[in-house]
Amino acid sequence: MFAEVILAEVIATVFYVFLGLVLLGLSWKAIEWLTPFSLRKEIEDDQNIAIAVLIGALFISISLLIGAVILS
Repeated sequence: MFAEVILAEVIATVFYVFLGLVLLGLSWKAIEWLTPFSLRKEIEDDQNIAIAVLIGALFISISLLIGAVILS
């Protein structure tokens, strides 16, 4: 019985990890689509630190939101 509960929790955790990653990837695509310039070019080629920090903070906030929704 204990093994069944642990197996169910592991499967649920793996499912929610992939769900969170998919939602994070979709939010990246939406942000990239909404901006009038290429974020990838700005971060990689032009090495714009301000945009990199902004996108990093945005990913952290989106991750916290996704995690809170999944836990509720």
